[in-house]
Amino acid sequence: MKPPAFLSNRRLWIMVAFGFVAGLPLALSGFTLRQWLTEGHVSLAAIGLTANIGLPYTLKFLWAPLLDQVRPPGALGRLGRRRGWLLMIQPLLVCACLGLALSDAQAGPGVAIAAAACIAFLSATQDIAIDAWRIEAFEQRMQGAATAAYVWGYRVAMLVSGAGVIASAGVVGWHVALLGVALLAALGIVITLLAPEQPAPERTGSAGGLLARSLGAFRDPLRDFLSRRGAVPILAFVALFNLGEAMAGVMLAPFYRSLGFDRAAVATAIGPFSLVATMAGIGVGGWLVARIGLSRALISTGFIQMAAMAMYVLLSASAGNHAVLFSTVVVEAFVQGLATAAFLAYLSGLCTPAFAATQYALLSSVAPIASHTVGGFSGYLAQATGWTLFYTLAMLASLPAMLLMLYILRHYPPEPVRVPQDRLPDSRPRDARLQESRSAGA
Repeated sequence: MKPPAFLSNRRLWIMVAFGFVAGLPLALSGFTLRQWLTEGHVSLAAIGLTANIGLPYTLKFLWAPLLDQVRPPGALGRLGRRRGWLLMIQPLLVCACLGLALSDAQAGPGVAIAAAACIAFLSATQDIAIDAWRIEAFEQRMQGAATAAYVWGYRVAMLVSGAGVIASAGVVGWHVALLGVALLAALGIVITLLAPEQPAPERTGSAGGLLARSLGAFRDPLRDFLSRRGAVPILAFVALFNLGEAMAGVMLAPFYRSLGFDRAAVATAIGPFSLVATMAGIGVGGWLVARIGLSRALISTGFIQMAAMAMYVLLSASAGNHAVLFSTVVVEAFVQGLATAAFLAYLSGLCTPAFAATQYALLSSVAPIASHTVGGFSGYLAQATGWTLFYTLAMLASLPAMLLMLYILRHYPPEPVRVPQDRLPDSRPRDARLQESRSAGA
């Protein structure tokens, strides 16, 4: 019996591995770090300041042009643009993880926080290079599957460096538990060496001196994107896509509490059930992109996600009903994963290969704008309207993005990405491979 296309696609397995090494550092500069500092009796003021450690993940577009326009120095440059930068970043990331593991949260919290800040910066930079590699390594129909593979690995890694480290710390101590994560992070070097480097796209950057090249590294990707047809409505769609989910998500904690659900019920609902549903949704979303095409997958998953928000309205009238709570969380997690896979595949398809790192970093920074702006006013709206009307309005808030999506896909449909023959997974004719992927649902 022939194995499924996923099992035989080496690049997808590399994406799972890349997702794992990318997800490991996140908790080390977030919840795991704060748990360690709390147990070390560090002041609440100092722990609160650790929220700023995550800024590199939001601001990574500022140095993403460097990874697009500058070749890695020395011998690393001969390994290629993406792999060269990864092999420069990853040993430094391992050293930062070791520095965190060897620090003392109680006696010297400043050292631990500084190490975590280095981890966040290097991790965000690693994300830039991995995202660019993914965009260049997969044709458009496979971007959904590649995204799903990446997120699967990422989610598992977050469990390892989050709940896994915290649980292990109670048995072997914090230092040994964190050293284990540093050793796992070192796998990134092996994975990068196994990943095939993609042919470098034609350079379109600015010539001239250092200042001109530096300015061009920021200007050229932006000019390239804004010069295409439909750039403004596309950016508006990207910014509005998560508006409804942003409004709903910000208020979930007080919403659940007002309905009488205790901490244990909420933790059970948003824990393993939610994780499994999210990973399943992302997998199905990636399959849909490959099976029915990006445009149809984006339309179907977007409207399914909007309709599923009606579960919150149902929950608002079901105070204390645990079955409705679990159903709501699982359905929402599944459809959010479903829509996310198609949406990220769409973002990947918007990127010009020569500027993949910069443009994807910019687009992924535009996407959460709704969460950080309109989402901040959710509390005032919920207080004024009550939960049932609030979640009805949150569901309707997704409608502008859906209408924009229909307009964009009709007038500015995504263009297929042409992938050179030597970048495809095997040497068979492309038509034969596409026929197999359709029949296998890959």
